[in-house]
Amino acid sequence: MYNVVTVIFEVENEAYRAFSEVRNNMLNSSCVIAQLALIKKKDGRITIADGADSGITTADDTQRGGLIGLIVGILGGPLGMLLGSAMGSFIGHIIDINDAKKDLSMIEQVSTKLHDGEVALIALAQESNETFLNALLSPYKTTVIRHDAAVVAAEVDEAIKVQETLAAEAREKLHALEKEKLREKIVKKGEEIRDKFKKLCS
Repeated sequence: MYNVVTVIFEVENEAYRAFSEVRNNMLNSSCVIAQLALIKKKDGRITIADGADSGITTADDTQRGGLIGLIVGILGGPLGMLLGSAMGSFIGHIIDINDAKKDLSMIEQVSTKLHDGEVALIALAQESNETFLNALLSPYKTTVIRHDAAVVAAEVDEAIKVQETLAAEAREKLHALEKEKLREKIVKKGEEIRDKFKKLCS
């Protein structure tokens, strides 16, 4: 089974210790980890703290193309911020936030479950069973979420399209707002000029 495994840690320093342990055990008989990333959410923005790549690929296409890197890029980009922060209610007045939530279960889950100040580990793993990683993570206080890698890869493709659509829609609506503000400003300036001439002619 090819999984994207997301591990959210309650204690930050435990996340770094666990990352080191997982990085040192990326290749074993029951679990092969192709890609690994440590991410942190701060001030509503998700950034990458560390990463590793075993260099191993398999017959499964989802192992290729840096899937974890794409996931982190989306989580740390405008779509991830839109789904996972208080900005969503504000931006929702400009664009339809519901469009961003369609078929994005993994991305939406991580965006909303990872709270400010928390750290998470995301791994692309080929698991014959869940025992190895579960045992490795058992000493730590974590929330572990698994998603089928092929499903996540499809979600990433959809997220990229949604992100492009939302960006275009936001630009269009912001441009319309700016045009309306400019129109109001022109009307106001015109009124000021007329008032000045009225005073001069009175």
